[in-house]
Amino acid sequence: MAKTNPLQFAQQVRAEVSKVVWPSRRETTLTTGMVFVMVSMAALFFFVVDQLVRLGLEGILSLAS
Repeated sequence: MAKTNPLQFAQQVRAEVSKVVWPSRRETTLTTGMVFVMVSMAALFFFVVDQLVRLGLEGILSLAS
């Protein structure tokens, strides 16, 4: 592996960063909104599943007592 000095490294990093295509404000807003929607849907799903499991376990435990 070739060793580079810190100045060359900084120049290479700057060159690579200039190649990055950064998302627009609109794209960032839309993807952030979609993340919030998906997180809310996942939270709702797990809440419903948790309540169903709790209900089932309470039913089974009430039959045992």
